[in-house]
Amino acid sequence: MTTARLTVDPRFPIGAVRRRLFGGFVEHLGRHVYDGIYEPGHPEADDQGFRRDVLELVRELGVSMIRYPGGNFVSGFRWEDSVGPREQRPRRLDLAWHSTETNEVGLHEFSDWLEKAGSELMLAVNLGTRGTLEAIDLLEYSNLPGGTALSQQRIDNGRAAPFDVRVWCLGNEMDGPWQLGHRSADDYGKIAAQTAKGMRQLDPSIELVVCGSSGAQMPTFGEWERVVLTHTYDEVDMISCHAYYQEHDGDIDSFLASSVDTDRFIEAVVATADHVGAVRGSDKRIDISFDEWNIWYQTRFHDVDQLSGIDNWPVAPRLLEDVYSAVDAVVFGSLMISLLTHADRVASASLAQLVNVIAPIMTEPGGPAWRQTTFYPFSITSRLARGEALRVQIEAGTIDTAKHGTVPAVDAVATHDSETGEAAVFLVHRGRHEAVEVAIDVTGFGNVELVETHLLHDDDPYAGNTLEHPDRVQPRALEGARIEDGILRATLPPIAWAALALRRVG
Repeated sequence: MTTARLTVDPRFPIGAVRRRLFGGFVEHLGRHVYDGIYEPGHPEADDQGFRRDVLELVRELGVSMIRYPGGNFVSGFRWEDSVGPREQRPRRLDLAWHSTETNEVGLHEFSDWLEKAGSELMLAVNLGTRGTLEAIDLLEYSNLPGGTALSQQRIDNGRAAPFDVRVWCLGNEMDGPWQLGHRSADDYGKIAAQTAKGMRQLDPSIELVVCGSSGAQMPTFGEWERVVLTHTYDEVDMISCHAYYQEHDGDIDSFLASSVDTDRFIEAVVATADHVGAVRGSDKRIDISFDEWNIWYQTRFHDVDQLSGIDNWPVAPRLLEDVYSAVDAVVFGSLMISLLTHADRVASASLAQLVNVIAPIMTEPGGPAWRQTTFYPFSITSRLARGEALRVQIEAGTIDTAKHGTVPAVDAVATHDSETGEAAVFLVHRGRHEAVEVAIDVTGFGNVELVETHLLHDDDPYAGNTLEHPDRVQPRALEGARIEDGILRATLPPIAWAALALRRVG
């Protein structure tokens, strides 16, 4: 057994834990919307056709803000198709995912669903095949109380009060050659700046997210951020980051260290944004919207026959329905640790996606809904992380990885709410050969007690939850965890994620 010593103290804050850090993402892709959140003939369907069992799980997940309607989908989307009487809405081809979009669920219906889910709307505009005018029109339709043709159209369509959308994404992954309307950094920066200025003329109070590079591995990365922010720095609030991880060729050690890449990615984007601000002599700070992140086995997606052919455009085909394992959930939990570790600059984050499509929630048409393994680190962290994120001093062993070099075997972050006296420590053990005995100095919190513990681990790291066995992998209490003389002691098995909740006594 190895050992690790950690020190947590509220005198070393990182930044406030913003609730938008626990956001999600719903795209019109595969069975996410249709047969996912919306299935009118299902026994659990409400009067609008939304599945109550799915809504209950989304609420349990604790999703604060949901990005919509894409994703790649948005670059071919005409927002006008998604409003008005359903029977008059056109069926359209979705070129991004080679499917047919029925537009049964549109802006009004999805907003109703969000209210039931208790989540805020983050809306993306199409800067792929459309432009500034269409974005301003959508903003006017959504946020203006009344008095114009577009706001009256919204009222006539059944929504008297504005949707009051606060956060807007200026397109999606515009450096990706797969994207409809793919542009150079210079061209995208110009249209993004123009669109941002126009939208702010209508509603100066909105928050705007400009597209960063589609990933740290893109050849455009770094220079794309610099050029785009040079055009848009004064007009936007955040720049997006997207990152997906998977195990490659049995290299589990590198996979377990994926959050090291996330840390480097965030820090590189922050450095680039701050560089642009320094060159401009600006005291404004650009934050990060990490609005796509997850485990995604893209090799599985590309290994199967692709939908193709001019006469083959199915409605809601089964796409990207990854089944997640225990090790996937451990890595997932470590990615959440990275987001909290950068709470000073990550203003929002969106788990991509929520239901069926690389998702923590799965459904079967006419059948049940269940939690994937990745559901648990998200739901537990979103519930326990409050107040401020705290930097954790870690003394632990290391593991060698082919992709990320030598990395700590243990990673951690803590949160603390000074008003309630509640605190939480989130831990990941990347080692896969032996357990680690962890000693956490929590004397900085004063007199505290341990109120709940959660351990996510399975002796078979590749075990998952399926339709046949929906509860195969679940978190359990961390046996033996205790506080002795201000030291929180616990033993983590190999490949494990844990959360420990504390409360001030007296």
